[in-house]
Amino acid sequence: MTATTTVRPNDPDPGEAVPRPFTGSLTTSDQVFRTVARGSGWLVMILTGSIALFLGLKLVPTLRHYGLSYFTETQFNPERNVVGIGSAIVGSVVVALIALVIAFPIALLTALYISEYAPIRLKAFLTSLVDLMAAVPSIIYGVWGVAFLMPHLIFVSRWLSEYLGWIPIFDVHGADPSAATFAQFRFEQSAFDAGIVVALMVIPLACAVMRNVFAQAPLGEREGAYALGSTKWGMIRSVVLPYGRGGIIGGMMLGLGRALGETVAVLLILSLEFGVKVRVLESGGVTISKLIAERFESATSTQLAALLAAGFVLFVMTLLVNTVAAVIVSRSRSGAEVDL
Repeated sequence: MTATTTVRPNDPDPGEAVPRPFTGSLTTSDQVFRTVARGSGWLVMILTGSIALFLGLKLVPTLRHYGLSYFTETQFNPERNVVGIGSAIVGSVVVALIALVIAFPIALLTALYISEYAPIRLKAFLTSLVDLMAAVPSIIYGVWGVAFLMPHLIFVSRWLSEYLGWIPIFDVHGADPSAATFAQFRFEQSAFDAGIVVALMVIPLACAVMRNVFAQAPLGEREGAYALGSTKWGMIRSVVLPYGRGGIIGGMMLGLGRALGETVAVLLILSLEFGVKVRVLESGGVTISKLIAERFESATSTQLAALLAAGFVLFVMTLLVNTVAAVIVSRSRSGAEVDL
């Protein structure tokens, strides 16, 4: 006697996979993660907005007292009621551009080597080394620059002034590089020295972004280039570099944002001197961050408002640079998987 099974018309076939009904509700862990992530994002937005609001409010009494000449005046002398950040803005841009010119080729070549040429065993070590350099505090770079780098950079500056002095930016007023007595003090603590130290801080950040972008170049396009008879360098020129163009630009602009706001290293290396200086090898100069750090402790209430207003200008400059970098990377084909 055998048992019989009754199959109803609406019952699914026993041999057919039955899809599990989908529910839109999140698990407890997902809800906790979403809440924490959303709260962290809002916290960052609130903190950034609070900083901008606080500094922006300090700009109002400064402009009311000094007028728009605050942005163009090159001297910062509150005792004579002459306050301006024109020279500090120019100095910040000059130091940042020097750092960018030096850091760009080194970061690009380093990223290409790690991504395309380094052996597998060495690649992980170099990647960790670059990330470690990016985490080194700026005061370490500043102390190292003062103690080790600056005594040697004096002779580099002298050589540049001697052979490239016909270019205005490399000319050092009142110094003869070929004179019997070397006017060493003319070349000390210059924007060139500060720019080189800041470049060492920019290189790891820019290199990390570029390396991530180069590593994501499509494998199919790489193999296609090789199938057409391309060499290793030819594949890099036709596939990797065009794919990573947005990451290259974005990485360097992020480095520019850091160079604009660097404080400790510039404070230790650059000697304070007001006035617009385009001769980068000459001693002295000023940036916004150095101005704030130098005058903050002894500032009166009016002077403090002027310094905080300068901080607002630096905040806006850095925010604009980082925003443009993020937009460039996100809109490029290579920026789809890159976190800035």
